Amino acid sequence: MTDCKCNGNTTMYNAIKIAEMTASSCEVEMLGMNSTSSGSLDLLSNTSSITSEGAVGLSKDSFSSALTKNIMAMLVWLTLSTINGSMVYTFLQHSFFYENPRYIMFICMVINDALQLTLVTALYVVSYIFRKIHASVCCLLVMTAVFTTRSTPLILAGMAVERFISICFPLHYNQMCTVPRTFILIGIIFILSATPPITDLLITIFKEPPRFFHTTVFCDHSLLFRDPSIYYKNCVFDGTYLSFVALMLLYTYCKIMLTAQAASTGLASVKRARNTVLLHGVQLLLCMLAFVVPSLQAALISLFPQLSLEIRYIFFLLVYIIPRFLSPVIYGFRDELFRKYWIRYLSCHSHRIIRFKFVGKLEHRCN
Repeated sequence: MTDCKCNGNTTMYNAIKIAEMTASSCEVEMLGMNSTSSGSLDLLSNTSSITSEGAVGLSKDSFSSALTKNIMAMLVWLTLSTINGSMVYTFLQHSFFYENPRYIMFICMVINDALQLTLVTALYVVSYIFRKIHASVCCLLVMTAVFTTRSTPLILAGMAVERFISICFPLHYNQMCTVPRTFILIGIIFILSATPPITDLLITIFKEPPRFFHTTVFCDHSLLFRDPSIYYKNCVFDGTYLSFVALMLLYTYCKIMLTAQAASTGLASVKRARNTVLLHGVQLLLCMLAFVVPSLQAALISLFPQLSLEIRYIFFLLVYIIPRFLSPVIYGFRDELFRKYWIRYLSCHSHRIIRFKFVGKLEHRCN
């Protein structure tokens, strides 16, 4: 199953997997042709396929189980969307935040996480309603999912470099980290993140007949982008850019550690920067769970086939939900300046809600 580990881009694609009641023989052939990527694509499906000696059987969530899972997914989405929305509002309300490269990179991460989580949750819920969707719509969803997924590690690398410069080159920070350069870096990140899905689309347009995009498909990356060259291309890209990000985080962490040992003043800020980069490393490890999930999930399902749906749901929480909680922790709670204004906004907003409810109760009693 080493191929599964190599295919990092499949982690987000499985969010777009549309639940399947029956499996036709042609679909089984296509899944077999791209078995390396289909393993993780089942992560968000409400059905489970168990292959034994060429036979494919499908199980489906019960109504109560499906309802519970969807309610939990919606509650998590609502909670994180509220947190992310309050952070974006706090950022926009104070000009000194969007004049600071650190907070610009942070809010870019928050918006990217919010978009990714919204897409994952929507498609998870939709997968309980539809089986097939239009190929062109599926293509748009897959490409958006890939874009947001690939942006995360690169933004982490950019944020780590900013911390590295602020600690190791404090006298040159204002010249090296400017707002225009930050936007240029974000633009480069977006271009790099958009390149793989765009090339996937171009290869598919070249290899598939035009009528393919007018058909309905199970929205799965392996079924949509079926050419084998796409798999090998993404393997090379994933291995290269994730290795680059890992090395970047390791280098910046080691340099900050050396600076912390040599520093005689400002030690608290150095430790805070070191811990921030360490948390970025934890985020990257969670992102790289995608490389392990397909093989680990397949092994667990083979051992416990009766729990296949629950295993997929647990991996869904580990791969998509838990990493989304880290961005608010890293900056929202740990950064003193942002925490000050964020808590002020939350307290004012809660007071308004309480006041509104109190006034509503008084009006109701008077009436």
